[in-house]
Amino acid sequence: MLLYDNLSVTPQGHLAVGGVDTVDLARQFGAPLYVVDEDQLRANCRTYVQALAEAMPQGSMPLFAGKALCFKGLYPILKEEGMGADVVSPGEIYTALAGGFPPERLYFHGNNKTDEDIAYALDSGVGCFIVDNPQELDRLDEAAGARGIRQRVLLRVTPGIDPHTLQAINTGRIDCQFGVPIETGQAARFVAAALGKEHLEVEGFHSHIGSQIFEAEPFCDAVDILLDFAQAMRTAHGFVARTLNLGGGFGVRYVESDPMVDIPGNIQALAQHLKQGCAAKDYPVPRILLEPGRSIVANAGLTLYEVGGVKTIEGYRSYVTVNGGMTDNPRYALYQSPYTVLPASRMGEEGDFLCSLAGRCCESGDLVQENITLPQPRRGDLLAVLTTGAYNFSMASNYNRLCRPALVLVRGGQARLAVRRQTFQDLVACDL
Repeated sequence: MLLYDNLSVTPQGHLAVGGVDTVDLARQFGAPLYVVDEDQLRANCRTYVQALAEAMPQGSMPLFAGKALCFKGLYPILKEEGMGADVVSPGEIYTALAGGFPPERLYFHGNNKTDEDIAYALDSGVGCFIVDNPQELDRLDEAAGARGIRQRVLLRVTPGIDPHTLQAINTGRIDCQFGVPIETGQAARFVAAALGKEHLEVEGFHSHIGSQIFEAEPFCDAVDILLDFAQAMRTAHGFVARTLNLGGGFGVRYVESDPMVDIPGNIQALAQHLKQGCAAKDYPVPRILLEPGRSIVANAGLTLYEVGGVKTIEGYRSYVTVNGGMTDNPRYALYQSPYTVLPASRMGEEGDFLCSLAGRCCESGDLVQENITLPQPRRGDLLAVLTTGAYNFSMASNYNRLCRPALVLVRGGQARLAVRRQTFQDLVACDL
């Protein structure tokens, strides 16, 4: 079950990613190991850049959502591919800048930016703030004024859209900690307050309706609500939004039953809907920003594990344990997220052993996946969990005082270390 074209099987029966044998990767860099196919990542960036350039007004741009994956070596790639970047913390800002990313192409998110966060972002030259609430509006205006600058902002509003995704990743409904709701009238007051700030330049509006969305319709529904709101703000204040940021959310295939997503087709459908809506209102077509994260990096990544043991509980089930788990991928423990698991070192053998894949943590919830089939596992086998480029490395922890894995980039059949494996010394580096 090879979900993506960048995966293949070698004559030795090993899984390869980006033309590189995963068994060789594990021998060279150890396991657990995050592997990211740079060629696939770049291709995903180009899909968005090209689709937006062809379908949307000039100045439209994809912003990579750093919460999905953030390490220094990623940002030169994003810069070269013409991406902007969505950052949600000073740490993400610092990482992007350390990677040579231009600060003017950074968009700073967050529903609780501290005074220190605001100061750091302003002093770093961050291009645009996505302002989440009235309190942030006040503090940002004060801080920008103290520096004698006028800061570009987008105002985050919630359109009340439910795209029927997992509750934990649904961010467009009215009752949500992010943004200001349109339906209650609070967003209109938010806009009025923002337009009155001397040191803020309001460019437009931001919304984010959720994640793992496979079609364009929920985004089209959000556009309808945002255009109605923008029209009302033009009538009330004479303000014309130059930018609409529609957030992220296009889904990816984790298992074979998930659909393939036509990203260019969805963007084309969204552009047509936007232009028709603007024409009906005689409203200037704004530039569009999107915030893909998962759909840029998820299918570019996989994680390699080594099997430690097999335990069969008669009358119940069998567990296969690996040398990683919820410390490097907490998503099954959090969301019961589906993943495809492959026997990376034994791809030519039949999978007839039904089991649950368990991690090494002292935690009964430490499962990577349940009810999968593998060839009868043996200690030392190499397993690959696919589509782990998003929200694995970035959500990893040191629970049970385990060291975080290394991350390797493969490109053109070659591999290079991008993030070294943590050491025991790293675990105590901040301890006094």
